Amino acid sequence: MTSLHLPNDWVSRLSRYSIGTKAKIRGHHKGSHRSMRFGSSLDFSDFREYHLGDDVRHIDWNVYARTDKVYIKRFLDEQEMRVHLLLDSSKSMQRKWLFTKQLAFSLGMMVLSNDDRLTISAGQKEVAPFRKKGKSARKLFEHYISNLPEPAALSFAKLASFHAAKDSTVLFVLTDGLEPLEEWQHFFKQAPRYSHDIRFLHLLSEEERLPDFSGDLRFIDDETGEAINVTLTPNSSSSYQEKRELHEKGLEALCRKHGIHYLQVSIEEGIQHVLFQQMARKKWIE
Repeated sequence: MTSLHLPNDWVSRLSRYSIGTKAKIRGHHKGSHRSMRFGSSLDFSDFREYHLGDDVRHIDWNVYARTDKVYIKRFLDEQEMRVHLLLDSSKSMQRKWLFTKQLAFSLGMMVLSNDDRLTISAGQKEVAPFRKKGKSARKLFEHYISNLPEPAALSFAKLASFHAAKDSTVLFVLTDGLEPLEEWQHFFKQAPRYSHDIRFLHLLSEEERLPDFSGDLRFIDDETGEAINVTLTPNSSSSYQEKRELHEKGLEALCRKHGIHYLQVSIEEGIQHVLFQQMARKKWIE
């Protein structure tokens, strides 16, 4: 994992965790998550009396021999969790791309290590999504993440494709959230159709939050290429901070409106802090 700059024992550490959710686990394939439906896994629950039409293979003949009553065994059905990771691959993510891949890799490894189903897409349709299940797919997933192309797309909020996220138990959105709130309004209207448990990870850098610039500067928009000449004074810096805070509060308010969980992340705090403190505290991982 040298390309992701993660410790050598990182995967074994991640295998102790899983994605936490209160959403209903979907699907009929076996995974590591119990639903309250009764099925045919090997995890015994209790007995109940036999009724006409029950599967006779579940009759416990030892209980019948002792009681002369016919009972069947009930089992908890273990079903798979389906987790989708939607990555913002717009140009503004370039300075945050390594951290984004580290976070996506870590969450994905938790999913696969628990024999659940993982899909991941990098925002736009041009990058083929990853779709795999279980521990055997971990090497393929590491290769996929390590070889994701550098961000080069335009507006993520306006152009993001949700197709691969269909029927997700949990949907993680990893983005810097820099597009206008009007475009995010469009994004948030679509997202709940694809999952009932959506987590919006707002990735910020210290440079964006507290830019250390002064004097006459020429700024170039990473995504549009538009250039603007600016003279940075204490007043203009203060105005920037007010607008930034207003935008962040607007994003958080939109998330609340649409029932989406929100977490602001500073990439300088590092992957371990974000996972094992911030996300664990919110019980997004357990």
